[in-house]
Amino acid sequence: MLTKKQLDLLDFINKRLQRDGVPPSFDEMKDALDLRSKSGIHRLITALEERGFIRRLAHRARAIEIVKLPESLGGDATAGFTPKVIEGDKVDPPATAMPVGSSAFDVPLMGKIAAGVPIEAISHVSNQVSVPGGMIAGTGEHYALEVKGDSMINAGINDGDVVVIRETSTADNGDIVVALVDDHEATLKTYRRNGSSIALEAANPAYETRVFRDDQVKVQGRLVGLIRTY
Repeated sequence: MLTKKQLDLLDFINKRLQRDGVPPSFDEMKDALDLRSKSGIHRLITALEERGFIRRLAHRARAIEIVKLPESLGGDATAGFTPKVIEGDKVDPPATAMPVGSSAFDVPLMGKIAAGVPIEAISHVSNQVSVPGGMIAGTGEHYALEVKGDSMINAGINDGDVVVIRETSTADNGDIVVALVDDHEATLKTYRRNGSSIALEAANPAYETRVFRDDQVKVQGRLVGLIRTY
């Protein structure tokens, strides 16, 4: 998930590339975002690069390429989901992003998500995880979360798994989503809408389906992949 400043900068760079064929200078970026110094632009550029939205070409001035765009800026959204599970030995996540064109991509690990009773909402990037390119559904923004709890075990999602999420604010009935409840609790559940009510359905008979008013639930993303370590 991008901050407003990161999104504004990505939008500005993309529009200038489409209009002129070359990216804006750092001074132009600073003025466009009303920042006091270019150091803020450097931080934003680095964040966008780490999240896989842009890449900088070595040994070339003002060489920035757009790799992908979030849905809010016209990036593709791919509906539908067949889980892809990668199993293997537990390894430390890489410290830097994978090269563009690699078979894997780095996505931000945003923390833990409850597959049980909702826990505190996700609010920060705790690390980066490398995921296979086949898990990336379209060109929308993606992030990862570590699952805590067993309420989705019958959907093949276990405690300790890392789920890969495509950010979106909409969902179809039957989608497994990250849902934000009352703006402060996040949970991973199956989404069911019935009129003005939304049910968050577990995949474990030990847990009851929880029903909320539609204004109490905000969809934060859809499940597109799962990584399991041993």
